Amino acid sequence: MKFILLLSTIGLCWAQYTPHTQYGRTSIVHLFEWRWADIAKECERYLAPNGFGGVQISPPNENVVVHNPSRPWWERYQPISYNICTRSGNEDEFRDMVNRCNNVGVRIYVDAVINHMCSEVWSSGTSSTCGSYFNAQNRDFPAVPYSGWDFHDGKCRSGSGGIENYNDIAQVRDCRLVGLLDLALEKDYVRSKVADYMNHLIDIGVAGFRLDAAKHMWPGDIKAVLDKLNNLNITWFPEGSRPFIYQEVIDLGGEAISNSEYFGNGRVTEFKYGAKLGTVIRKWNGEKMAYLKNWGEGWGFMPSDRALVFVDNHDNQRGHGAGGASILTFWDARMYKMAVGFMLAHPYGFTRVMSSYHWPRYFENGKDVNDWVGPPNNNETIKEVTINPDTTCGNGWICEHRWRQIRNMVTFRNAVDGQPFTNWWDNGSNQVAFGRGNRGFIVFNNDDWSLSSTLQTGLPAGTYCDVISGDKVDGNCTGIKISVSSDGRAHFSVSYSAEDPFIAIHTEAKL
Repeated sequence: MKFILLLSTIGLCWAQYTPHTQYGRTSIVHLFEWRWADIAKECERYLAPNGFGGVQISPPNENVVVHNPSRPWWERYQPISYNICTRSGNEDEFRDMVNRCNNVGVRIYVDAVINHMCSEVWSSGTSSTCGSYFNAQNRDFPAVPYSGWDFHDGKCRSGSGGIENYNDIAQVRDCRLVGLLDLALEKDYVRSKVADYMNHLIDIGVAGFRLDAAKHMWPGDIKAVLDKLNNLNITWFPEGSRPFIYQEVIDLGGEAISNSEYFGNGRVTEFKYGAKLGTVIRKWNGEKMAYLKNWGEGWGFMPSDRALVFVDNHDNQRGHGAGGASILTFWDARMYKMAVGFMLAHPYGFTRVMSSYHWPRYFENGKDVNDWVGPPNNNETIKEVTINPDTTCGNGWICEHRWRQIRNMVTFRNAVDGQPFTNWWDNGSNQVAFGRGNRGFIVFNNDDWSLSSTLQTGLPAGTYCDVISGDKVDGNCTGIKISVSSDGRAHFSVSYSAEDPFIAIHTEAKL
């Protein structure tokens, strides 16, 4: 009995760090700006069959409607109320998505915008996705309701009311982030309103939350909100399950606020991950893949069990947020696939894959003047995600998660889950390889010359299908085949001019 009690306490302590994905599923995908109806379909037809654990969705609550510029993606980070009503769909469509995804074992994680309401620049009226009235200048949001008492105007210590100095912790957390009205989360009334919203989503069946702009909230205020949250819905989750929490904290070093201040509340986004990996794959600043041998904590990252990792996100793929020019995105497809492949093969952190839409990128003086452009649409209505005969997406949706190399590496990560990082090899430059116990092995060639080496894979003898160049279909391989001998060794040839200069094999792709 003591043992059971101990286990249950451990379970409770660790709950907010656990994504509650179905057993054997180890990654989530951000379906950025997708409609709820399309996410429901994607869970059933693609994500569940291919072993994806869950979906991060765009903010589901009512936001300001911006016409200048026309319906930018960032309008969804400007809340008006906590009604579930956006361009992605209404509450009925949201419930349908959560039900259908949960029923095939794919979890839903909500992007929760709880640090602020909309910017004060918008004029009063009903220019909102559900038609709720608001008056930002007067701090009047009757659909919540919030009033002037519920904001930080009196607490902010900067001249402008906005954040002027990122080395002043109080300014970062009490002043307005780019003009967004900063909620007074130290007040129990505000905490309760936020918790009511999140509990409504929990009761519908979501598995957890990304906390937007967490760096701009005091960790203790976040904890007070989390303490008010319900357990997850027992229709899909074990009794007593706590929501998975990951907090957006941009900490590239050199600022007053550290990501470690947030570990007590849940996981934290490790922005150094994509910034550094992009620098290595691009071979900037003398970086080499050989230096990735101690990737993870050895590179000054947070502990693996606290990290939510990604190659790019919806902000920094546009030059917003953190990471700068080194961030790899679908625009750099060849290097991007290598980076995502490395992330999904390496044991560090809990992994999130990006799924984007196309926009007309156009640089003037080093800045993309179209970085605001919202999702593909017809007269402001988000376009359906159509599926082409070759399983890629149409209508302007990029769907990186459907690229064979990325989808198959999601499966690779599932296959090697829990296995140690083993059998590292490098040539002192940009040819590297490593294994995951006796379950998987991956080889990269990012040099300007070919790789030809016999390497110890740690895998059982047999013939394996390289899941980067092809798929295992009906016991055959549509790509390169790799033979592993009885001593676990295999010969690898990777041309530097290959479409994808890496090879990955795992026990579930054994022929």
